[in-house]
Amino acid sequence: MQQKWFFTGRYKGYSLQSFQRDLLSGLVVGVIAIPLGMAFAIASGVKPEYGIYTTIIAGILISLLGGSRYQIGGPTGAFIPILFGIVVTYGYENLLIAGFLAGIILFLMGVFKLGSLIKFIPRPVTIGFTSGIAVIIFVGQIANFLGLQNVKSHEFFIDNIKEIAKHIGTMNGYSILTACICLVTMILTPRILPKVPGPLIGLVLSTIIAGIFYPTQIATIGSTYGEIPKTLPSFHFPEITYERVIQLLRPAFVIAILGAIESLLSAVVADGMTNSKHHSNRELVGQGIANIVTPLFGGIPATGAIARTATNIKNGAVSPISGVTHGIMVLLMLVLFAPLASKIPLASMAPILMVVAWNMSEKKVFFHVLKTKTEDSLVLLVTFLLTVFINLTVAVEVGLLLAVILFTKRMSDHMVTVKALPNHKVKHNKIESLVSDTRDCPQIAIYNVEGPLFFGAAQTFAQSIMNTIHYKPRVLLLRMGRVPFMDTTGDAHLTSIVKNFSKHGIVLISGVNSQPLTVLKKTGLFDLIGEEHFFEHTGEAIDYALTQLNQQKCLGCKHFVFKECTQLSKGTMENEETRRVLSKQEVREITIE
Repeated sequence: MQQKWFFTGRYKGYSLQSFQRDLLSGLVVGVIAIPLGMAFAIASGVKPEYGIYTTIIAGILISLLGGSRYQIGGPTGAFIPILFGIVVTYGYENLLIAGFLAGIILFLMGVFKLGSLIKFIPRPVTIGFTSGIAVIIFVGQIANFLGLQNVKSHEFFIDNIKEIAKHIGTMNGYSILTACICLVTMILTPRILPKVPGPLIGLVLSTIIAGIFYPTQIATIGSTYGEIPKTLPSFHFPEITYERVIQLLRPAFVIAILGAIESLLSAVVADGMTNSKHHSNRELVGQGIANIVTPLFGGIPATGAIARTATNIKNGAVSPISGVTHGIMVLLMLVLFAPLASKIPLASMAPILMVVAWNMSEKKVFFHVLKTKTEDSLVLLVTFLLTVFINLTVAVEVGLLLAVILFTKRMSDHMVTVKALPNHKVKHNKIESLVSDTRDCPQIAIYNVEGPLFFGAAQTFAQSIMNTIHYKPRVLLLRMGRVPFMDTTGDAHLTSIVKNFSKHGIVLISGVNSQPLTVLKKTGLFDLIGEEHFFEHTGEAIDYALTQLNQQKCLGCKHFVFKECTQLSKGTMENEETRRVLSKQEVREITIE
């Protein structure tokens, strides 16, 4: 059973031709992943080789253990703000611990089958923080693009803007030229050579030109971060203490949620491109294991990369072997060409990250949601601004909280509790809001209850009933056919109404749905009301209510709400007939609409 779960048929019918396709796609993606891995690491505030280590280790593990046969894992732009904030605030060692904890959280999410819960994160929240991350990445590369000197990186966006403005006079023309060469090459390459990775060509061409014509005039990876070692990463278990765990739990949780969202979104994109189906919980388990192991070798958090996964598919990938090949390819490049990678100008890396930021910004969707001017627009804007000006952790927490509050308000607005009476002028005597000073039954109060009866609407429901009953009717009939859901708060307020009303009368309920009925039985309110006071149809409930009337109060009544009121007002209806429960053939036809 476990073996079946592990392989999930991903290698069924695998052949030599399949291996050749995986090998080709893995090589292409591996070439693309090298500059991206280094760029993401640098932008996250760590050495470039840590990005390469992540690409190798996490890339192989995510492909082997994840839930999508086409997924390519590694460092991504989405993590940059949160990782940089951790490095600046707590240091690199604590970043490894945060990544390790995030891996455990992801693993547990997969084990407890929480993969499907990611879909409940509102899209305005994900668009908001994704667009905010894009702005942070883009602005963060301005200094390298312009070749500014002595620029210090800060945790907060405003401080980085001030730093750029402060050193704008130190622009380096050689850096700008190098960056422009890389950027133009990246833009033109897909048009001329569609199957050739533009970032790699731009990186190589701009590096060669800079190395030949002005090698000492611009900052390189080697001059800034030191030579990239061509040795494999060594194993090191970080010193984990209780204090550190508590300190890093919040950022670790954000890393886990962000990783889960991006990896599952990438898997969904892969499904759409290949007409396949990923295993969401297994994907989280694979992501978790990868993020537990990677920090032990100095790597940073990783997740599924949408662009690299799409490239993998477009180049003919068949199975996870392509992802493994991509990791091995990066490993070989590290061992063979590490000294050459040290000569890459930082100005060549800047446009690569800027293009990544531009592509991940979702600008069209962002402005589309803003134009709707709805609650979603507010959630989007708040999440975006908090991501940019505070940090991603606060943005996600506040964005989710705001989305929940607005959703609760929206649902509570759907709760309608209206006093109603039968309309004899329409077919089936439909129960409608026809109550007036001259037409209302002093002894039977009927209410149409519509909408979810939950914590956000329960108090309004109770007040609507208690505030509109200025007398003490004999019977309270609640028509609950349009109450799809009830929680314990709704049950508590309904219990209060029942206890208050039962002091002088009885409560009848008609058309209750299965979920609210289950809640009523579990809490004991069903027994308190009495099984005999629950009716499937409103007509049956009214017939029962008429048998409970004080006929002396009906004498001379001019409201004539029910068909029997004429006889009751004159006192001509026999008691036996009043108390008689009508047979099925005689039950009045009253709709529950």
